[in-house]
Amino acid sequence: MTLRRRHTLNLLRGGVALLFVSAFLSRCASTMTPTGGPRDSLPPVIVEMLPDNYTTNLPTVNPGKIYIEFDEFVQIKDQQKEFFTSPAMKKKPTITQRGRGIVIQLRDTLQPNTTYALNFGSSIRDNNEGNPLYSMRYVFSTGPEVDSMLLSGYTADGYKADSVSKSFIWFYPADSVEYTPDYDSTIFKYTPAVIARAETNGIFIAQNLKPIPYRIYAVEDRNDNQMYEPGTDQVGFLEGTYNPAEMPDFAIWYDSLRRYVSAEPQLYLRMFTDKAFRRQLLSESERPLQHKAMLYFGAPRPQITALSFDSIPEDRVIIDPQTEGRDTLALWFNVPSASLPDTIKGKITYFKHDTLNRLQEVTEELKLAWRLIETKEQERERERLERERRKAEAAGEEWTEPKKENLFAYKMPLTGEVNPEEDLTIDFDYPLARLDSASLLMTFRTQDNRIEDLPVTIRRDTAQLRRWHIRSDWKLGGEYTLTIPQGAITDIAGFSNDSIIGKYTVFDPEKFATVKIRITGGNDSTRYIIQLLDANNALKQEKRDLRTGDVQFNYVPAGEIKFRIIEDRNGNGRWDTGNLVERRQPERAEIYTNGEGEDTFATKTNWEIEFTMDMNRIFAPVTMKSLIRQLDEREAQRQQREAEKRAKERLKGDGRQQQQQQSSNANFGSAGNMFSTFR
Repeated sequence: MTLRRRHTLNLLRGGVALLFVSAFLSRCASTMTPTGGPRDSLPPVIVEMLPDNYTTNLPTVNPGKIYIEFDEFVQIKDQQKEFFTSPAMKKKPTITQRGRGIVIQLRDTLQPNTTYALNFGSSIRDNNEGNPLYSMRYVFSTGPEVDSMLLSGYTADGYKADSVSKSFIWFYPADSVEYTPDYDSTIFKYTPAVIARAETNGIFIAQNLKPIPYRIYAVEDRNDNQMYEPGTDQVGFLEGTYNPAEMPDFAIWYDSLRRYVSAEPQLYLRMFTDKAFRRQLLSESERPLQHKAMLYFGAPRPQITALSFDSIPEDRVIIDPQTEGRDTLALWFNVPSASLPDTIKGKITYFKHDTLNRLQEVTEELKLAWRLIETKEQERERERLERERRKAEAAGEEWTEPKKENLFAYKMPLTGEVNPEEDLTIDFDYPLARLDSASLLMTFRTQDNRIEDLPVTIRRDTAQLRRWHIRSDWKLGGEYTLTIPQGAITDIAGFSNDSIIGKYTVFDPEKFATVKIRITGGNDSTRYIIQLLDANNALKQEKRDLRTGDVQFNYVPAGEIKFRIIEDRNGNGRWDTGNLVERRQPERAEIYTNGEGEDTFATKTNWEIEFTMDMNRIFAPVTMKSLIRQLDEREAQRQQREAEKRAKERLKGDGRQQQQQQSSNANFGSAGNMFSTFR
């Protein structure tokens, strides 16, 4: 059905009725069980509401109770997660069960001339099988009429370019909020007048709106507290204002598979995690290891002007950022263990926010305590060795302490295949104090058993202090042996390596696919990033700083692949998130689709696949028409994958059934022969 611009109250009521009627007309077939009748797959049915749905002129003070009765006993599940009111109430209604119904006690003083909606989500379920009644709503007004305008939209992850399910959409009347283009504090200063929620496919239908302009925001409530938490919840916003009475028509229908109402989107919100303002301070310091301390700051990029310790020279303190924004720092002490006191005292000078949020230079004391805490196993082993020592001394024998386990630790594969376009990586538990790179040996055994010595280099990663890259002249058709002799590496804790030997072969290109991409369109000022993903959207390879021209992905494993394209406007080689307060949208990221709307492509060994990617088409302005087409194509792809999955499951089931039938026939034939012989 198509909804016109001015939706009447009767049409809205009809749409809600359609929701419940359709839910009952599109039931799944029941499966028979050997011990009884068909399993109940039907949700509860509403038989009465007191007062009636869409009641008007409800009192604002002591509004009373609402009773909703069903055709069977029900349970209330996930109320904290599923139930919400629009607009929000300071005192949440209480919901209790009574007989075959529920009682909603309104505890808040309501706003005058306001339409309220109680949204139950899927919290109401039948008592026996737990079948949910989806999208149940109870609507009333404290004024003479119920607001009846609708808006639809779609919420998407700005980076993953996929749906954000169950996000809240907040509507603020434009004339009731202060607005400044360069500093937006709307969602921090005001409460939304209308709240909607997206379904699992990211589509939302906002109901009970007024025919007025709104400012619109979306919030992903990960903590189920119906509040926006910067840095935790994703957020999205729209430029300008939107009046539902002036928006184009859109289609609405009941999704019989998902069992909720869906619609063509009129609005599109790209959501992101906002790295918003945080007060800068040194929130915590600790010393988890003898040679390691941790500093935790409240905000990224702390300005540290001085850092000193009483017992450790300044050039012996290694600063190792653990996060991109450097809000977590590891400090490594490159001194012998015997010279490290149990408590290291020092001072740090840095810029800290004062009570007026101004950065001021301050100096704070540091006390970093550490003591060895034995595990039960270590305690038992120490006591055992002590008993052996005393026993040997009592017998007049010389006692030699057994060699202790080497505590030097690293992470590196010692066998496997190497991608010749990449390096071997080795990660250490501590920064290194000494590395004899000249002692590393790389040999290559050819297929005719000749041994060749090859040059090998090792270099530290530019971003990760304890990661090192090992590079050699990788060739196909033989076996490599890497030897790192004992004692070649010593870390700052004084631990040295035992002999390390790794054996490797090189990827055979004929066992992989090659993907060639021709980039067209775009402009000279914009760089692009192309990410090659697997079928589960996991990142496998990435090419940065791309313009018009050709790019090639080698050594692509056989299977299904996708592509994420990022419009890298500032050319920094990564996707940049948005900023709500500064009203800055995130950089666009899109999943590539071909002319047939396909976004997933098959690769096979020794295949060469070519694509042409027109950046003008991929990053064309999003319109309602283009968004509907994109979602339709995505839904068609999803349904096709579901159909293929069900077909495979049926084939497996048919195969098992056929094997069972053959086995049964064989057993029956044997039994028949036995019976014939016996007779």
